[in-house]
Amino acid sequence: MVGFSSAVFIGVFLGFGFGVGCALAVMYGIFNGGYRAAIREARMDPPPERYRKAVLKVARSVDGVSTPKE
Repeated sequence: MVGFSSAVFIGVFLGFGFGVGCALAVMYGIFNGGYRAAIREARMDPPPERYRKAVLKVARSVDGVSTPKE
């Protein structure tokens, strides 16, 4: 019975510890890539059309207006 319980502990650790940890690391990498792209697009002159549409959409949902405040 001792061998079974240690095998279960090792399996749970490897499954959740490495599995969830690796998944979180991948999601963090994707998030950082998108964050950097958003900052890069925000600093472009003029900003891309996709960025302008996203800013208008956020302004409408947050402020209830059709144009962002300057």
